[in-house]
Amino acid sequence: MKKIIYTVVFATAVLIFAPSCNKFLELEPYGQPSKLSNMSDAQAMQAVYALFYWQYNEGTMGRGFMWYENVSDNLITGRTQAEAQNFKNFTQDANGSRDVRDNWPKMYETINYSNNLLRAMPDAKNLSEKVKNKVLGNAYFMRGFSYLWLAPWYGDNGPNGGIPIVTENTPIDSIDVPRPASVLDNYKSIIADMDKAADLLPYFNEIPEGERGLMHKTAAWSIAARASLYAAQYDPSYYAKVVEYTDKVINSGKHALLANYDDVFKIENNWSSEYVLSVTSNEKDGAKLPGVLFQNGGFGYYNTWGYFQPTLELLKAFKPGDKRRKTTIILPGDTVQFIGKQIIWAVNPSSVSTLSGMTFGKYLKPFAAADCVGKTVNPNSDNGTTDLSIPIVRYSDLLLMKAEALIWQGKNGDAPLNLVRVRAGLAPLTNATKDDLKNERRCEFALEFGVFRHLDLVRWGDAQAAYAQPLHGYKVNLSGSSISSLEEIVVWPARTFNPTKNHVFPIPAREVAKSKNLKQNAGY
Repeated sequence: MKKIIYTVVFATAVLIFAPSCNKFLELEPYGQPSKLSNMSDAQAMQAVYALFYWQYNEGTMGRGFMWYENVSDNLITGRTQAEAQNFKNFTQDANGSRDVRDNWPKMYETINYSNNLLRAMPDAKNLSEKVKNKVLGNAYFMRGFSYLWLAPWYGDNGPNGGIPIVTENTPIDSIDVPRPASVLDNYKSIIADMDKAADLLPYFNEIPEGERGLMHKTAAWSIAARASLYAAQYDPSYYAKVVEYTDKVINSGKHALLANYDDVFKIENNWSSEYVLSVTSNEKDGAKLPGVLFQNGGFGYYNTWGYFQPTLELLKAFKPGDKRRKTTIILPGDTVQFIGKQIIWAVNPSSVSTLSGMTFGKYLKPFAAADCVGKTVNPNSDNGTTDLSIPIVRYSDLLLMKAEALIWQGKNGDAPLNLVRVRAGLAPLTNATKDDLKNERRCEFALEFGVFRHLDLVRWGDAQAAYAQPLHGYKVNLSGSSISSLEEIVVWPARTFNPTKNHVFPIPAREVAKSKNLKQNAGY
């Protein structure tokens, strides 16, 4: 879906879906089915595009959920930020930060948008069958996706339960529903929505170029696989579902790995064979993650924000010869092209904002050219989007989800895992272990939306031990204009992770206050 289309239609769509946060899951302001059922094909497509407004929100696709991922052992905060420090140290309260606080209502608004469209479709007599299928397919998809974007962070199989499930069949005066007993109820609901979406949606290659960014079959199967993977931490029978859904994508023949890992993060490959689902972005709007990385203040060339920086622990996870390291992490002494300037990281200029002495390079390619601002980079550095669409699901994710499910079932996961390893320049493994799989996910997906290291550590039962270790980085010692030595230093002290509390985060306090039935997570 071209961003220009979204920009044009949003003004119309917002009339249908004007949001309000006065009450928990308030429905009335989002538009009633009696209005939606009279839509023409063109109006219905405008309503579909409005489902994707969350992609351009700072909370969901900028810092937002990355504050949660920032607690992992892959990252430290690259500048002083009190809220980030509280999250990192598991001392945050339910008031949270602005960006995190906004995620819950934004995603429930999308759920309600979806429900209204689903509720309206039986009476939508003016729509062609093709458009009706697009509306239904994207509505089912976005409802399920929105639940998955929240459920792993806030729900469990006890003592807290899942997050509230509201569908098109929930009476309007009963939408303040209690939490289900288990987050497994959420995952079942998500999988059901993705099944319905996949039945209605086309394959990606069947979507017109001007509608790229709308959902498709393999995206739906991929989210069903991810929901099954999260469910398997509570019910191992879901590993079979992971294999089932990943095989649907793999056997479709619609996707493949690019030959070079570095090419994944180039603008020209936004819609490559490795693409499954991403945040459709451009130099005017989209995912704000690229702008919140690199160096705080961008050395005066462009105001990047410098928030998320890699740790030495992440660096050491890359084996010798792993081509992914160079794409992912910029080390002291590495050369970077930034706004047409050649920067030798931590040498010229020598002062960097990150305590770890390193930075991420994964999303920097749009910033390389001297004339990139206004072409591939947003001219407004407070909204640092680029023409690079930020991945949420890549084909390699399907391969490693399948490998994990097979290994956790006591089966052999070598075939899918080795496709990823060989592309990275590593030798294939025989009888790959759980530890092998864990490291592949860490190196393949560092700082990518959707594949969150913190959620992996929690569901594997590794978080408490990992977070009990301090995090390290480099102190760069210079001799003139050369690096004389790199000294390993502690950049974040060991932390206390309570697995009976910190496996979930607090639901934003203002959402609990709006509801009669929504209960806060235990201990917050």
